[in-house]
Amino acid sequence: MIRAEMNPQLFQQPFFQVTLPLMGTIIVATWAMVSVNNRRLDDMRDGFNKRLDDLIRRLDRVETRLDNIEGVLRDFGQRLTRLEERTSPIHR
Repeated sequence: MIRAEMNPQLFQQPFFQVTLPLMGTIIVATWAMVSVNNRRLDDMRDGFNKRLDDLIRRLDRVETRLDNIEGVLRDFGQRLTRLEERTSPIHR
């Protein structure tokens, strides 16, 4: 049976003393930053969706009012046409 022994000098190398802790710190910091930014983006998206819904409701109300105005103008046009027909002299 082969027995593997750990070399205590292995952990004294610069990779384990400097690079590995630095890489771990960078990974943890990146993960924390991404999770905070995801929450911010979710909050921003929720706010944007709410404002967009408000805008859609306002545009629907404006469209309804414009439809009402269009109907009134159409009625005025028909009334003017009838009035012109009544008051115009007959051309022969």
